Amino acid sequence: MSSSESDGMSDVEEAARAAANGDDSSDQEENGSGTDVDEEQDGQAENGTDVSKSWEDLGLIDTLCTACRGLKWKAPSKIQREAIPLALQGKDIIGLAETGSGKTGAFALPILQALLDNPQRYFAVVLTPTRELAYQISEQFEALGATIGVKCCVIVGGMDLVTQAIQLARKPHIIIATPGRLVDHLENTKGFSLKAIRYLVMDEADRILNMDFEEEVNKILKVMPRERRTFLFSATMTKKVKKLERASLRDPVKVEVSSKYQTVEKLLQYYLFIPARYKNVYLVHVLNELAGNSFMIFCSTCNNTVRTALMLRALGLAAVPLHGQMTQNKRLAALNKFKSQARQILISTDVASRGLDIPHVDVVLNLDIPMHSKDYIHRVGRTARAGRAGQAITFVTQYDVELYQRIEHLLGKKLPEYKCEQDEVMALQERVAEAHRTARIEQRDIEERKASKGGKRGANDSDEEDTEQFNGVRKRLKPGNAKGGDRGGRGGRGGRGGRGGKRGRRN
Repeated sequence: MSSSESDGMSDVEEAARAAANGDDSSDQEENGSGTDVDEEQDGQAENGTDVSKSWEDLGLIDTLCTACRGLKWKAPSKIQREAIPLALQGKDIIGLAETGSGKTGAFALPILQALLDNPQRYFAVVLTPTRELAYQISEQFEALGATIGVKCCVIVGGMDLVTQAIQLARKPHIIIATPGRLVDHLENTKGFSLKAIRYLVMDEADRILNMDFEEEVNKILKVMPRERRTFLFSATMTKKVKKLERASLRDPVKVEVSSKYQTVEKLLQYYLFIPARYKNVYLVHVLNELAGNSFMIFCSTCNNTVRTALMLRALGLAAVPLHGQMTQNKRLAALNKFKSQARQILISTDVASRGLDIPHVDVVLNLDIPMHSKDYIHRVGRTARAGRAGQAITFVTQYDVELYQRIEHLLGKKLPEYKCEQDEVMALQERVAEAHRTARIEQRDIEERKASKGGKRGANDSDEEDTEQFNGVRKRLKPGNAKGGDRGGRGGRGGRGGRGGKRGRRN
């Protein structure tokens, strides 16, 4: 893709002419850019893929059909079969669909086809609740539009505002952004405007509104043309989502393929009832017993995530942590290490349980049981994708019985117990205890070094689902706390400091 505006536009225009003339010279290679960009489509085998329906049957042009097959998307998923033809007809759409249903393709493909028909800069805006999801959506747009020269720009918190302003000045076709940071640029970046936008997508709208981005979303809607097309996707239809639908969509068509509380047939689910004091010993035993697989281990706090990763490393196991207190670059680096299989174990808080592109997870381990039963569905949904088999094991201590019973009630069934030989488990106790002591010392040293460099938040803070969420937390601060101090400063549990005289950066 060319860095200049004129070159980038000519690429799209040339592809548009080629598509109109039936020229296949821009077809993707079979082994093109798609091995790591198939997260949304991974769910297709369990979300109603109809092999009798082809991409061409949906009304897509040959260039995009070839791009889909280059990403190993063999056939459209249910949400794609229903949403794409309506979008190509120029309808506003509200789609109720979970992560893994193929919804990114459902809105990206019609937008790219419309871009080919009428090439222009600042063509579409996609709003997402989290930084990681924004990068994932950008990857899919670029993979699907690789042969037509589409140019994307990711605008999220945790990155330099000036660098982002330079990217926006190059006038990309597609802007993928978190609401708060996009408003920052609308208010502060000279020459940046959304007045010509043709398409608006709000992905995971329920999460956007649950994180109290409603004010920012309203500001964005006010500066956009009413003649645009709008696609709103949400896992649930809450009151806030209904209100947003009324405010932003015109005569929308509703497409619902949500299966919120179901897990796929090829997912083997177990519970493991253990004494709390031996949880780490049982964890190491399970990892050894299932060695050779890739694991996602879920912890309830950043503190547990870091300590568990350090403990496993002390035992010689290749583990990498992922949580909301890491910088954006470190979080992306952690994901890339796991996706490239440089690390076989990813230890995460719920920041990674929804919306991330993490292919080929063999086993999910719920080391800390989720506080909310629905989070269990999102966690275990990271495995057994695209028709592959997978396992999920939930560690249940004497303190977790009530939470576990809620999960079984939500699933509507009893799960089998994962059997362990207690003698084999307890043979590991001394080694694991020593590794745990080493991890605690190393973690304390890390925190002391951080404190000496400026008193950053400690890792004992509970994890906010994503660092984007501090925008929501700030609104719940008492009026007395909202004055003084920089808006971008760090505050108490899970949030950051109040707004102050100077306007800080939003995420």
